[in-house]
Amino acid sequence: MPAVDQTAASAGSRQASLVPTVPGAADAARRSALRRMKAVAIGALVFAAVVYVCCVVIGDGHGGWPFVQAAAEAAMVGGLADWFAVTALFRHPLGLPIPHTAIIPRKKDQIGASLGEFVHENFLTAEVVGPRVLAANIPRRVGEWLAQTGRAEQLAAELGNVIAGANTVLADEDIRSAVEAFAEAQLRRLPAAPVVARVLELAVEGNQHQILLTHGLHGLRRFLDENREVFRQRVADESPDWVPEWIDERLFNRLFAGVRKFLADVAEDPDHALRRQFDERLREYAERLHTDPEAAAGLERWKKEVLDHPAVRTALASLWLPLKEAVLRAAADPESELRRVAASVIRQTGVALRDDPELQEKCDRWVLAIMGHVLQHYSGEITGVITHTVARWDAESTSRRLELQVGRDLQFIRLNGTVVGSIVGLIIYSVSRLL
Repeated sequence: MPAVDQTAASAGSRQASLVPTVPGAADAARRSALRRMKAVAIGALVFAAVVYVCCVVIGDGHGGWPFVQAAAEAAMVGGLADWFAVTALFRHPLGLPIPHTAIIPRKKDQIGASLGEFVHENFLTAEVVGPRVLAANIPRRVGEWLAQTGRAEQLAAELGNVIAGANTVLADEDIRSAVEAFAEAQLRRLPAAPVVARVLELAVEGNQHQILLTHGLHGLRRFLDENREVFRQRVADESPDWVPEWIDERLFNRLFAGVRKFLADVAEDPDHALRRQFDERLREYAERLHTDPEAAAGLERWKKEVLDHPAVRTALASLWLPLKEAVLRAAADPESELRRVAASVIRQTGVALRDDPELQEKCDRWVLAIMGHVLQHYSGEITGVITHTVARWDAESTSRRLELQVGRDLQFIRLNGTVVGSIVGLIIYSVSRLL
């Protein structure tokens, strides 16, 4: 039993904590105002009762006494009736379980549902929200805010902080695996033939293949020069023993010089036959990749073999770490290209939103479209917050809170009931006497 009581107390505590609270000073001020207004209303009722007693005890039923007594009687009736009505909203009057009293505690869930439905039907509609969104000039205001001096740099710095913070919650192994799987899946899904054919066509159109060939030829010449002795020794090893060494040396020098001269001729002559042949072969191969299924299939098989190679898979898996380190360094460096580009983009976006009416109109349409989608599909979820929150509130505590919020104004009903009741009672008695 103690465990059960403790669990119940804990649940009650959690439920009570769901009741909205107000700051202590404001709570005390409202409570004080409510007590004062209750005292005024009770005072008016007591005053009417005293007047009535005086009329009964002292009055003789003649002159103005009957009129004062009628007014006092009606004032007490009106004051008591309105006291009952106001009290019945929040609790049972005098603690008596009178039907249709303690309305708020009993109807709390229905009130929450009705409030949610009211908000849904009268506020969360495109007809209501749309004009307010347009009147707010959100794109222009956002543009003005972004275009303020130093704002772009501040947001770029905050972007860097977000990137650095994200690094603390991301597991490198998980991201590395995800990057590897994503890159491999995209490469396997991407047809190789159209891509390679287009790259070759662009390279030929921009003469990039000839530039690449020139660099390759120069590199090959440097390679030959750096490894001259290796090739010379290989020729000596392959030459028969009966051939004199000076013949080997002379033959090698002539062959080596001829190869170097050929490479130099091709590299320096843009109209060399080898270059034209190279150009034609690339164009033909690009065309075959478009038209020959066998050529495309062969390239696709080669692509799969490359992707299946362990070295390639290791390279794909290692993409994440250098990329992450580069991004983190750029995000932390105020002078990095990443920060400068981010600040520039933010600044230009702000200026465009501030000064371009057409862009503002287009953004307004986007905002309205997004708003319409949200209201159409998620307005029930939004109002459900009201309904579910009210349903989880503690009934008695909620009643007290609501009374604290609106109870002072409701006491005016009691006071008005006393005053208006006395006036109406006086009028009715006067009319009855005249009749």
